[in-house]
This record gives sequence, structure tokens and C-alpha cells, in this order.
Amino acid sequence: MKRAMLTLGWLCRSMVALLGETIVETARVQAQVIPDGTLPTAVTTPNNLDFMIDGGTRSGNNLFHSFSQLSIPTGGSALFNNATDVQTIFARVTGGGASNIDGLLKANGTASLFLLNPNGILFGVNAQLNIGGSFVGTTANSIQFADGTEFSAVNLSSLPLLTMSAPIGVQFGATSSSIRVQGQGHNLLHPPTFTSSVTRDPNLAGLKVPPGQKLVLLGNGVFLDGGVLIAESGQLELGSVSTGTIKLNTATPNWEFNYNAVPSFSDIALTRAALIDASGNPSGSIHLQGKGIRIQESSAVFIQHQGQQAAGRIKVDADVLEINGFLPKKDQSLILSENIGSSHGADIDVSARQVVTRDGSAIFSTTYKNGGSGGNIVVNATDSILASGFAAFDPSRAGGVLTRTYIGGGRSGNTTVTTSNLSVREGAGITSLVLGGARGGNVQVSADTISLFGENSGTAGGSNIVSTTLFGGDAGSILIDTKQLSLGASGLISASTSGAGNAGSLTVHASEFIDIDGSGSVVSQRSRITASGQLLPPTFRRIYGLPALPTGNGGNLAITSPNIRVRNQGYIAAENVGSGDAGRLQIQANSIELDNQGQIRTATAVGNGGNLEITTRDLLLMRHQSLISARASQFGNGGNIILNAPIAVGLENSDIVANAEKGRGGNIQITTQGMIGLQYRDRLTPENDITASSEFGVNGTVEVNNVGVDPNSGLVELSTTLIDSNQQVTAACSGTQGSSFVITGRGGIPQNPTQNVPHDRAWNDMRDLSAFHKPAIAPVPTQTAMLVEATTWYRHPQTGKVELVAAQPAKTSSTVTCAAKY
Repeated sequence: MKRAMLTLGWLCRSMVALLGETIVETARVQAQVIPDGTLPTAVTTPNNLDFMIDGGTRSGNNLFHSFSQLSIPTGGSALFNNATDVQTIFARVTGGGASNIDGLLKANGTASLFLLNPNGILFGVNAQLNIGGSFVGTTANSIQFADGTEFSAVNLSSLPLLTMSAPIGVQFGATSSSIRVQGQGHNLLHPPTFTSSVTRDPNLAGLKVPPGQKLVLLGNGVFLDGGVLIAESGQLELGSVSTGTIKLNTATPNWEFNYNAVPSFSDIALTRAALIDASGNPSGSIHLQGKGIRIQESSAVFIQHQGQQAAGRIKVDADVLEINGFLPKKDQSLILSENIGSSHGADIDVSARQVVTRDGSAIFSTTYKNGGSGGNIVVNATDSILASGFAAFDPSRAGGVLTRTYIGGGRSGNTTVTTSNLSVREGAGITSLVLGGARGGNVQVSADTISLFGENSGTAGGSNIVSTTLFGGDAGSILIDTKQLSLGASGLISASTSGAGNAGSLTVHASEFIDIDGSGSVVSQRSRITASGQLLPPTFRRIYGLPALPTGNGGNLAITSPNIRVRNQGYIAAENVGSGDAGRLQIQANSIELDNQGQIRTATAVGNGGNLEITTRDLLLMRHQSLISARASQFGNGGNIILNAPIAVGLENSDIVANAEKGRGGNIQITTQGMIGLQYRDRLTPENDITASSEFGVNGTVEVNNVGVDPNSGLVELSTTLIDSNQQVTAACSGTQGSSFVITGRGGIPQNPTQNVPHDRAWNDMRDLSAFHKPAIAPVPTQTAMLVEATTWYRHPQTGKVELVAAQPAKTSSTVTCAAKY
């Protein structure tokens, strides 16, 4: 019986629920747009599909409407039949239900529309805007005006509503709901090598406003599920707020949104190839403000700048920004600024507590034809930044923070990354790349800790901070400022050239330590810090059609840190595998440890080897086949090595080398207080060698300067003759049978009879013993002054008189006899 009653109850509840859904669906079909009676709003419909909205309350250029429901069915429309001189329409929904808009929302003339529904707004796949002005959709409770009035969807007693003022803010309550935008997603695609710009589809479906206008969504959560938002040359603002007030200034060309009075934010999510696009001639601007902002599944925040005028910018403010994932036949998720114009591209500015990019997703700025410069990228994460991985469908698309300039483009943008902890994994990077004739952008990274670990399994490229040129343009410079820097498993920091352009300079300052561990890496991609002319992995050379060898010059490399450790075949290098010269390598540290084939080197294949300067305050330690070298192949001259180290230790076949093949060997200059293990030899041996040679040319030189403490200064040359016993014990004190000589205490006998007995007793006997013996008195013989002929002169330093002097004669020794016997 009990079971039957439970079954009956379930059936009753199901029927009630089904009946309720039927009623709701019927209401949705029969009446979508219903006035609430608080304002003289009139709605007519010929077919329950298309709705004409008349009346309302007008105050100056503002028009107010109030609805209990405002939803548009699929294929339907709602027209605000306003006078064409109305500038702004304010529409509120007070009935307690969300607005479901899956058709066309339009107004006459150039009026802007504010849609206010605290219970939520849902834009379906078929939703469209046909508004001559801007559109603001918000789930706030009320809109505030400059004269102190408000247009509230929850407090209907706040009448009269007549105001001619401009809106100055929106007020969110504790129960405000979210805004959702559904769609089919974008169809933006890059070519495999990103060598040409995105082709935009003018017929792409989504929510659009006219060029130069604003598209604003402010809700307690803003979610784009394949949704597309487009404001051509306009302004896109997405704000996600739990409670509080968003201040608004509509008097400026770009509306200003101030979130300082917001105590709590909510999330923003872009999924299923969602798109936010403010491209144009000139481009517009995009701002996302929320708690957690997720750009996923091939979604994009995108500006393509065209023309000669100034570009807008992309700004993201969040607690956590996460960019990851891709869909089949789609690009990876991106925040992307493209410049195909002749002026500066749109900048990207990210401020968050944490920033995460995965799966090849990136914060990306590029410039193409027409000579315009790329937008700058600034990423400021107070806690951490994690850049990880590459696109599985195309391993050449590594993620991270990237700037690029292509053939015909101007200088690429600069990159500035600031955080407490920077972690780059699985082949991702912070990269400035030149694929044309213009100069690359500079890269500046500031972090308490920086760790680069892991490689791209598809290309064998390591996790990196890189500025490189592949063609004729010069690469930008890199500046790294950190406390702790760790590289492992192919981790890479590099300013390089793989083409005709020159590599940029690389400066690294680590206030605590640098640790480079080459273990866990493929042989050709050991963990390293380099300024070089280099060969990229074969996959990249094939993709970009690179020459067999670079022709540009390598860059200079400067490293400063208290403690530097290079181990397991990791290395620090300024080198060039092409025809150009290698750069200069300078290292300053308290201590440097090279272990298990760790290397510090400069090298060149054809050009001249770079100079290598190493200065340590305390110690240079080389173990297990470690190497410091400045080498040149073929006709290049070997670079010079200048080493300043108080202590230099070389063990287990570790070498210091400045060699050449057909050119002149480099010079080695070592300044030290002590050198252990290392020894000059004219060729390399299994020992610890210092060598500067040329196989077919002129050998270099090796100079070792010992400074500071002279170990010979405390040594005394010993006599090679036997000691004369007559000068050690006086004959008058000869021993007799039965006599003994006893020494007690911590003192000792003098070296000869003319010296005093050392007084080193642990205690003193204070008794008066004068009555028991008489003191021994040794007569001191007098010496007769000798007259010596003057042999030289000198000027007295005080009187200035010239005096004749002679060399001091040798003194004769005096003898001492025993005056008393005991």
C-alpha cells in the first residue's frame, strides 16, 4: 500500500509539473511581450510572433517602457516604435521571469536601448539586434541617473520616472541573475603557419551593433555558449557583478565603466567557439571585468585593426583568467590583436591574480602588411602565471604570450610580464618572433620565481622565453629580473637569429640563484640560456622555409646572480652556428658551479668567436667534464676568455679552452688567488686543461695572475749546512755526571743561547725566593764604533739637506757565558 501511494504521489507530481510546463509554454507562445501597467506602454501583435511596442513615457530625449514579460520567440520580433528623435530607450521587466530573446529586437532611428531584467536575459541562437544606436543588456535591479532618480525593476513605487538625465550607473542586488548568449560560434581560421591575417565573415550571425556603437552586457554572470558579439569599430563591455554598483559615464566617446564600488564579482565564460569582436577601420575596444574569466573551446577575444587611425585595445580584469581548449577544425582559444593597418595595433592589457593558458591557447599580438606596428602586451598577475602546452592538431602552435611580425608588417609589439611566480611548461613560451624585415618587439619579464620545464613533443622545442628572427629583421631584446630562475627538461631562454637579421641582447638578473639542469632533455635541446645564431628544429625550418644556416650576428648575453649552477649538459652560451659573429658573454656571480658536463661557452662556425668574461666573488667550481670555452670553427678566430675568481677549481677532466681550427686561437687571462686542479697544456688531455690553441693557425696565449696573499711570503729558506753545536750550548754549561735538565709547563727552550726563554706558564709563583739564590748576571760586551767610508747620499725628508751616508755594517755576534752554577 505504501509503495502504491508513493507511486501515485510521483504520478501526481509529474502531472502537475507537466501541466505547469504546458501552461508556461502556452503563455510563452500566446503572449511574449506584456506591459505591467505602471507606464503607458502599449503592445500589439497580429500573430503572437511579432510585437509592436508604442507609448511609454517620454522625458526629453529619453523614453521609458515597463513590462511584466519581454521575450521574443524564434523567428519573431519586437519593435520599439519610438519617434526618430528619441536618443535612448529604457525598458524594464518586472514580472519575475527571464527574458528569452530568440528573434529580432529593434528600434527606430538611431536610438540606443537599455534592457533591464534582474531575473535574467537569454539570447538564443537566432537572436539579433537591429538598433541604430548602442545596446545595453543588464540584470541589475535599477539604472541610476545624474539627477538622483532611478529606473528600478524591483521598486516600482519610485515614481515619477520622468528624467532627462543621462544614466550614471547600474545597481545590482543580491538576487540579480545572469546573461547568456547562445550561438553557432565563429568561423575564424588562421593558415597553418599564421603567415596571413584572419579573414572575417561579414555575414557571421550574432549580436551586432552599428559601426562605432557600444554593445554592453552587465550581469551576475555573463556566459557565451557559442555566442557572437560584434561591435565594428565600437566598444564591447562585459561586466560580471554579484552585488554593488557599476558607475557609468556616457558623455565620453568611449563610455567609461567604473567598478570601484563593486565588492563582489561573478564569472564570465566563453565556450564553443564564442567570439567577442571589435575589429574595424579603426578598431574598437574590448573590456572584460569579472571574477573568473574563462576563454575555452576555440573561443576568441579579437580585434583586427585596419587603416591609419589609432587602434583601440583589449583589456581584461579578473581574479583568474584561464584560456584553454579547442574544437575540431577550429583554432586554439585566443586573446588576439591583429594589425593589418599602417598605424599601431590594439594593445592587450591583462590584470589578474592568476593567468593560465593551456593547449596552445595564447595571448597573441601580430602585425602583417602595410607596415603598422603590432600592439603591445602587458600581463600583470599578482600571484602566478602558468603557460602550458601546444595545440594537439598543430604542434607548431605553442601557447603562452606571443608577439609576431610578418612580411610587410612593422615592428612587433613589446611584451611585459609581471608576476610572483611564472611557470612555463610543455613547450609553451613567452615569445617575440620576426617573420619579416621589421624589428621584433622587446620582452621584459619580472617575477619572484621563474621555472621553464618540459618540451613540445611534436616539435622538440622547449618551454621558453624567446626573442628570435627568422628572416631579415632584427630580433628584440630580452630583460629578465627575478629572484630564482630554474630551467630543466629543455627549458630555454634565448635571444637568437635563424636568418639574416641580428639577434637581440639578453640580460638576466637573478637576486638569489640560477639553476640550469640539462637532464630529461633531448640531446639537441638541452636546457640553456643563449644569445645565438641557431638552427631551429627541422619541423620549424620546414614550416617557415628557413635557410640551412643563419647569416645574422648573435646577440650579447649578460647574467648576474649570487649563485649559478649549470649541470647535466645544460649550458650558457653566446654562439653562432651560421656565418655571422658570436656575441659577447658576461657573467657575474658570487659562486659558479659547473657539474656533469655543464658548460659556459661562446662559439662560432664561420665568424669570430665572442669574448667570454666571468667574474666570481668567491668560487668557480668545475667538475665531471665541465667546460668553459671560446671556440671558433673554420676560419674564425677564437674568442678571448677573461676569468676573475679568488678560487678556481677544476676536477675530473674539466677544461678552460679558447681554440680555433684555421683561425687564431683565443687568449685566456685568469686572475685568481688560488687555482686547484687546472693546469696549462698545449692541447686537451684527460686532465683538467687550460689551453688556447689553433689546429692550423696561430695559438692563443694563456696568462695566469696570482693576486692577493703570496704563499711564499711566510716561508724561510733553510740552511743546507749542519748545525754547529758550539753555537747552541755554551761550553761553560757542560753537564756533569748525574745532572739532568727538566722543562715543565707550556713553554720551550730557545733556539739558541742568545734568545730569551719564552714566558708561557699557566700560573705564576708569587713567593719571594731572593733569599735562596743570587740572580745570574751575564756581562754584555761593548762594541767599538766603526768608521766606514761614505758610499751614497740622500736628501733628509724634513730639513731638505743632502747627507752622505754609508751602508750599515754587519754586526758582530757577542758571546754569553754562565756566571753562576747551581
